[in-house]
Amino acid sequence: MRRRIKCPEDLAWLLDHTHAFQGGHVTDLHVHKQRLFDESTGREVTAGTTITAVIRYELAIRGSEGLYAVTRVAKLTMFGVTDFSIFEQEGADFSEIGVTHAEASEGRLRFWFDPHGELYVICDEAAIEEVSRPGSSRPLRSGMTEWTFQAHSESLPPVTWILQHLDRAGLPCAWRAIKHSASTHPALRWEGYLLLASDDHSSRSSGVNVQAYGPLDHGGFGITLRASDPHEERTARLLVVLADIIARSFAGTCCAGNQIMERDEWLGEQNVGRGARGEE
Repeated sequence: MRRRIKCPEDLAWLLDHTHAFQGGHVTDLHVHKQRLFDESTGREVTAGTTITAVIRYELAIRGSEGLYAVTRVAKLTMFGVTDFSIFEQEGADFSEIGVTHAEASEGRLRFWFDPHGELYVICDEAAIEEVSRPGSSRPLRSGMTEWTFQAHSESLPPVTWILQHLDRAGLPCAWRAIKHSASTHPALRWEGYLLLASDDHSSRSSGVNVQAYGPLDHGGFGITLRASDPHEERTARLLVVLADIIARSFAGTCCAGNQIMERDEWLGEQNVGRGARGEE
């Protein structure tokens, strides 16, 4: 895949397609300066600068069976460079990209690649070439390590609500609460481990950690699920089933790994119901 980036619309496409290279790394960086001989002065003059950055990044693509990890290696070539800074200070490492920032203004493109704004390029236009391959992770729905739900409502369900719904889903669990300490976040309401009733409760290695908290940033309640061992099939199933129960029962926003989606997206074509508490 190759595409030229010349205008604000192209730049918007680039940031959307790459998710701003979030969490990526600059693996290679080249500066090519073209020089021409000026007969009038008898000296070589700079006729243009091109900078090429090779960026490796991963993202999740929605497929028929859930979210799949994809690894991409992109070559971003920036032509007609008029100003740049690519030199690291001693001891610094700007190869890791937090989120790439970019803008198109006055016929120029501006890119900032590192969190501190030290690595930047101003150029006339750019081009991206990239190849993709399947990522190393399994589909996120079956290999998730963490899932968070931010509800629109402030009415947080109790632990018993979760246990009752898991019973109905054929996954009865025991609950092992975690006591709060003086350093506990003030928004935290309750936390503990869900352990499958058929498992050995002396170990949490096959359980799911559940953390429930009250409103943050003017939002509703939140619930975070973390798999102790996401590669253990029963634990992975427990996490996904509970995530679906919560998403079907409340209106809100889901976050699987780094992917943010509305509950309808998470549930796909399933019947999402009316978003009310299912406490029948």
